[in-house]
Amino acid sequence: MNEGERLGNYNTLHKTFLQVVRLGVGTSKDARLSDDIDWVQLKALADVQGLSAVVLDGLCNDNGCVNLDLDILKVLRLQWIGEVMQNYEKRYVEYEKAIGSLAGWYNAHGYKMMVLKGYACSINWPKPEHRPCGDIDIWLFGRQRDADVILELEEGIKIDKAHHHHTVFYWRDFMVENHYDFLNTFSNRTSSQLEPILKELAMDDTNSVEVNGEKVYLPSANLNALFLLRHMLMHFVACGINLRMILDWAFFWEKEGKKVDKRWLKEIVDRYHMSAFFNIINAICVHDLGFDASVFPSIQCDPELKEKVLNDTLCPEYDWRDAHQRNLIKRILFKYRRWRSGAWKRELCYGESHWVSFWTSVWSHLLKPASI
Repeated sequence: MNEGERLGNYNTLHKTFLQVVRLGVGTSKDARLSDDIDWVQLKALADVQGLSAVVLDGLCNDNGCVNLDLDILKVLRLQWIGEVMQNYEKRYVEYEKAIGSLAGWYNAHGYKMMVLKGYACSINWPKPEHRPCGDIDIWLFGRQRDADVILELEEGIKIDKAHHHHTVFYWRDFMVENHYDFLNTFSNRTSSQLEPILKELAMDDTNSVEVNGEKVYLPSANLNALFLLRHMLMHFVACGINLRMILDWAFFWEKEGKKVDKRWLKEIVDRYHMSAFFNIINAICVHDLGFDASVFPSIQCDPELKEKVLNDTLCPEYDWRDAHQRNLIKRILFKYRRWRSGAWKRELCYGESHWVSFWTSVWSHLLKPASI
């Protein structure tokens, strides 16, 4: 199946999906949807995009956009509500408890714990508990190594050191990524140049919240602006992104955008070849997700390239889950095919030579074989 056929089969579903997402996040108040929607496919897409709760919010906003008396939707909706309560709302409560108790352990041992990505993003959402929560990403203000040693000695927790920019351990059934670097500095040249900038920004400890009675630090607006952008860009190139990541970006700018030094950010974005991707993501937030254009610094981009990025987000050519096949040879071949098809992404985001990118990636995997 060629790209046109692959995308054409999903255009109607994607249009409906985006309409309901806008209803769910509150950027749209009315949408007239067709009665012949394939609700099973819509829910499957919502699950893959990490937006099951948001789409359910869109369907339950009582705006009369869809016939909720349809038998299939009534049955599916009850199942859907149960899943959201269990997998989103209940899990978010446990997520906060785990973050609070982990911060309490670090606070008691003289460490400051900053949360990155997941929890830090969720508090910008209208309903934080409707953002899916996965890992707990933390930054210990440069003291990751000795904190890991003490944690391992006192709590008997096994620390996994097989990753490039963080160690991994489990706390209250949640995987914790304890960052010593913000980026995989071996994946491309510009990441190693951006890392010192991120680390300098990350020493700012003026932003914090209380989680279950414990002090937890949050990234500054400038750190979040640069880190969220670069993290999303690297995911996009390596294995693709989902719409939840783009909503993280949109809600961040909606809530924290006025605190960002936009002149500084533009200079960094331009210098490190990220301006095209930056503008495209902003444009998707405005044109496809309904956010106010005034929230974002700039949205000027190539419309065709923006559509290509959005289509890749909603209907990726390669399913990232296939990268975890047990057979090593099949896994390597899959990653090579995906790497070859992603040449346009590397050109858009890195501007590096095709073969420089290839050998940099190979070297990165050889340094940490578990990443293969």
